Order: sequence, then C-alpha cells, then structure tokens
Amino acid sequence: MTLVPLNGGEPEMILVTGATGNVGAEVVRALAAAGESVRALVRDTESVTLPDGVEAVAGDLSQPESLAPALDGAEAMFLLPGYPGVFGVAERAGVERAALLSSPSAQSRDLTNAVARYMVESEDAAAASALSTVVIRSSGFMSNTLQWIPQLHEGDVVRAPFADVPVAMIDPYDIAAVIALVLVDGDHAGRTYWVTGPEALRPEDRVRRLTDILGRPLRFDAQSDDDAWAEMTASMPSEYVEAFFDFYARGALDESPVLPTVREVTGREPRTFDAWATMHAGAFG
Repeated sequence: MTLVPLNGGEPEMILVTGATGNVGAEVVRALAAAGESVRALVRDTESVTLPDGVEAVAGDLSQPESLAPALDGAEAMFLLPGYPGVFGVAERAGVERAALLSSPSAQSRDLTNAVARYMVESEDAAAASALSTVVIRSSGFMSNTLQWIPQLHEGDVVRAPFADVPVAMIDPYDIAAVIALVLVDGDHAGRTYWVTGPEALRPEDRVRRLTDILGRPLRFDAQSDDDAWAEMTASMPSEYVEAFFDFYARGALDESPVLPTVREVTGREPRTFDAWATMHAGAFG
C-alpha cells in the first residue's frame, strides 16, 4: 500500500492521538514509513520511543483544551473514541480532516449501554463538526489475546468469558493501514467503514491456534458468567461490565461478520490470527 498526499502535494501535518496504544502506535508507524509529517500525542514526551522524524507532543484527551498546541498547524488527526470535545478544539485550530476509531456497537444508538454511548457521542460530535471525518468501526482486536499472558506465564490453562461468542478479530496493523490511508486520501471523506479480520473465532479457537504456534499443550476453560462478572467488576466500573455482558452474554452486539473492507480500502487482505500470533509468540513466554 502506498500513501499519496492529497492532491499529490507535500505531506501535511497529522496528529495521532493514543500514539502509544495498540492502534495509535501502528498508525504512527504507517504514516511515518510513508513519509508523512506526524505528531504523536503522548502524556510524557520524555519517556516515549517513536519512529525517526515523529514529533512527540504532550496533551490529555480528557482535557480537550490541552490539545490546542498539538493541533496548531495540523491539517488532519486520528482520534480515539470517547473524547467528543476534541472536535471543537480541532475545528478552532483549523484541522480539516479526521479519522475516528469507533465500534459496530454505535449502530444500535443504544445510549443505555455505556460503551455504545461513548461511541455514539463521538460519532455525533464528528458529524456535527466542520471536519471531514471518516469513521472506522472496528471489530475486536487480535491484540486483546495478550490479556492471557499472565495466565500463560503460570501454566497451560486459559480461562476466558463469553466462550460461545465468535468475533472476526482484526490485527491493529490492519486497522491502522485503513486509518492511515483515509487520512491522506480525500476520496473517503464522510464515510463509515466497519473493518474485520478474515475469520470469526471463539476464545477456544484462539487457544487451539496458540497451542500449535507456541508448541504448548494449552487448554481452554470457559469462565462462568458469575465468575466473569466478579473478575471484571474488580478492575472496571460496573456500567462497562454491564455493557460487555449486554454485548456478549445477551447478544446485543454481533462481531462475527467477516467483511471485505480492509481489502477494498487498502488493496490487500487483512492478516490472519495465525500470522498475528506468530509475530507475537515471544510475548506469551
């Protein structure tokens, strides 16, 4: 995939928020590798390692006005969901285009679901702003599998909730490839894309793939809803736990569809789970 600046001109300044996260870091790498001018929004500019030529800038998404210096002179930005106030600051700074990461849960417009609500509010803020925004609704990340690392460091059993739920998980690398392209290609302005991986997998399917890739006799243990609720509420607000149970235990969100979006936008097929797991095998110990 080759990124071509708008109108074939000089690269424009692009601000990437969440620049050290699963998706943001990949967006930074994709844009930098293509020779774009990139600013990476981070909390601490001193402790971050970025690709050569990328400018680290400090800011806090939960305080939108703190982003004004980072947005100064930027023509485009990549924004994480949950921060609708950033659009107003970006508009005042003269930003013209944006790519917003979102979720298929926004389709429901269910404002009683905490996760769907912040996706909906983010998309609504984008639509109400003067920015030309492309919304990228992503199915679950393959990198979520890294949550199993502590268990695999202790033994060969993986316990996980929602055992019967298939998700067409996608490599953040592929999400970033779509985001990087739409940020520099004005032909995608105003569109909403749902991006997925090439196959729908249940947790047990992923454990079986890891068994082969890691060469370990792994076993999957389906976690009960009661145990999952107790474990999840110990680490996140209950309204978000309720949202995930609404999605996956009660079936309000179906992330099993396999869609051709990555291929249609980038011209290549998305990575398989096996390819992702092979690349990250060392992380599992």
